[in-house]
Amino acid sequence: MKQQSPSTSTAANPLGSAPVGSLLAKFAIPAIISMLVSAMYNIVDQIFIGQGVGYLGNAATNVAYPFSTICLAIALLVGIGSASRVSLCLGRKEPKAAAKAAGNGIVLMGIFGIIYLLVGETFLPLLLKAFGATTDVFPYAKQYASITLIGMPFLIVTNGMSNLIRADGKPKYSMVCMVVGAIINTILDPIFIFVCDWGIAGGAWATVIGQIFSFTLALRYLWRFQTIHFEKESFLLDIKESMKICSMGISSSSNQIAVTVIQIIQYNSLTYYGALTKYGTDIPLAACGIVMKTNAIILAIVTGISQGMQPIIGFNYGARQYHRVREAYMLAIKWNLVVSTIAFIAFQFFPRSIISLFGDGDELYFEFAVLFMRTYIFMVLVNGVQLLSSDFFTAIGKALKGALLALTRQTFFLIPLTLLLPLRFGIMGVLLAGPVADFSAFVLSVVLVGIELKKQKNSLII
Repeated sequence: MKQQSPSTSTAANPLGSAPVGSLLAKFAIPAIISMLVSAMYNIVDQIFIGQGVGYLGNAATNVAYPFSTICLAIALLVGIGSASRVSLCLGRKEPKAAAKAAGNGIVLMGIFGIIYLLVGETFLPLLLKAFGATTDVFPYAKQYASITLIGMPFLIVTNGMSNLIRADGKPKYSMVCMVVGAIINTILDPIFIFVCDWGIAGGAWATVIGQIFSFTLALRYLWRFQTIHFEKESFLLDIKESMKICSMGISSSSNQIAVTVIQIIQYNSLTYYGALTKYGTDIPLAACGIVMKTNAIILAIVTGISQGMQPIIGFNYGARQYHRVREAYMLAIKWNLVVSTIAFIAFQFFPRSIISLFGDGDELYFEFAVLFMRTYIFMVLVNGVQLLSSDFFTAIGKALKGALLALTRQTFFLIPLTLLLPLRFGIMGVLLAGPVADFSAFVLSVVLVGIELKKQKNSLII
């Protein structure tokens, strides 16, 4: 077996020559912080709203949450797609192509953001009802969502730009953009909710203002790119380039879309089957959102690891340094395992303490919320492998395989299980669907990545 020697220009780029462990730490840690901060926007709102409004306020933020997941899906579609294109082009020594990919990505972020705002506001009542809003929850959800939608275009650009900034080798700046917005949101939440007595609207406005600040910082980086040299032509929208960007980002985006679909199905299933139990409709809805957003913290960390992994894998795959591709992927898996183990211990042994952070409720509420947390995310130990594996295929330019793998957990396993298991087990079936889907997606991910890594290894044999 003989390893191809990297070219001088490739070796000169840290992505192609620096130790993989230090590179992953450099890129992943800021990305993790950024993703955590992004996840905390909704979580911080929910904590303060839960304390100030009660569990109906919690239920309202849960019902409105699909708007945020759709927003993230758009940001990932364009952000991951353009960043992956940039990394591959730089690895192939195509700087003009990299600039075109970045410029078109930025333009698409703005266009998609404006369209999303207009569609969301126009069909808001219909969408909230489709998302599972009950009669008691609907007024709170409408008030919250109508305001937070204003911030969605800013959030799309910020999250999308964050991926490009990391691809440019400045993960810390990307982190700062998100952290500043989150700090402002956290400061304004209690002021608007409790001091100004704006209730749930206060939490929404705090979120929007924080997002605007993050957006401003992200946009300033347009004049600071180092590896990308923009020209006016870079920002001229090109249909072919836009399609390439979207195809590269469809894996990560489709996973988020699937998350949104399963959220809607879950909320409606929980209200339907909950009405047949002692828990009623609103308790399962509120508990579900808390568990999902708690799990979102873990997924944010895993996504951050994945985003830190992608430029390393993309560049080295483009440079045919397949041993570094394998090393980066396996190290990311190890990091994920550490995080998942800690999460498993917390969710299984301290669920009530975690749930209590989101406000008070009666004993029946805590009974169901604890059951939900322990059951639904029981397989948290392995569910990050599917996400990392999907983004692995995206990073090496195999977007279709990445997209199909991204859809396995949500679309091929979780949605059918959520619809079928309750027919036999009632509301418990909704909870059991999670761990069964997680394990199934894990097995498939291990098989597909194993085949790909073997192919890369064999291609280096002379």
